[in-house]
Amino acid sequence: MQLLKRKKSRQEKLTDSDIPALNGINQDGKATTDSTQNESSEDVLSALGDMPITEHLIELRRHLIKICVAVLIIFLGLVGYSRELYNFLSDPLVAQLPANSTMIATDITSNFMAPIRLTVFVAAFLAMPYILYQIWSFVAPGLYKKEKRIAIPVLLSSIFLFDAGVAFSYFIVLKGVLKFFIMFAPQNVLPMTDIDSYLSFALKLFMVFGLTFEIPVVTLLLILAGIVSIQSLEEKRRYIIVGCFAVAAVVTPPDGVSMLMLAIPMWLLFELGLFLAKILIKEEPSTDLISTIKE
Repeated sequence: MQLLKRKKSRQEKLTDSDIPALNGINQDGKATTDSTQNESSEDVLSALGDMPITEHLIELRRHLIKICVAVLIIFLGLVGYSRELYNFLSDPLVAQLPANSTMIATDITSNFMAPIRLTVFVAAFLAMPYILYQIWSFVAPGLYKKEKRIAIPVLLSSIFLFDAGVAFSYFIVLKGVLKFFIMFAPQNVLPMTDIDSYLSFALKLFMVFGLTFEIPVVTLLLILAGIVSIQSLEEKRRYIIVGCFAVAAVVTPPDGVSMLMLAIPMWLLFELGLFLAKILIKEEPSTDLISTIKE
């Protein structure tokens, strides 16, 4: 009976002017405008911003725990095939070695740790879609609808481009780089690479090319955010091309093959991002022009 009385008293507190306001209608009988709705959405975002930092950290910890659990589950499923994974990684090197040469392990723990390190990398690589989903779940409440529409294609294209960069580095770049280094070995030196050193070299190459293939997404986001313009990038194209070769010379091994295989895709991917930005930005001035004409 007390619960019914509380509900009744709450209903009595709602006046006639409050009920239309709940339905998006003000006291004059007019519907609320988009500006008032935008103000309410800004109030929600400001309320999110006023949340204590501890609540944000607790929410972030929850997502990080889910990410670690997902990577751990995939790792436990692949750990039994760690040697097969390393054999797959080392096939390009073994194919280039002389007939009487093999890979070696200079440390007693390398035989165990090198395949385990590779398995952890593969587990994180396979869990990348779920990792990005958790990051999206943490960031999405603070974004507007327009930003969410842009963010979802950006996330999907980022996953595809990173995977394409890793595949390009393994199937095309790695073979050419290994062939170059082994070909220039002195005649009295027998190439016998340590398995741990080869793993570090291959993982670095994969990360460099995976991140490099994100250039179209980065270029597009910089233009859409207004940090740079299409005209300024076109005017500085020659400097950007020189910068691509400079960056490739720094991050790749000291050989011309890997530098060219990284610099040329960097330039082409930059041109791709610029081309996509031109297509997307063409639609925005037309809508702005129509709105100004109507006003």
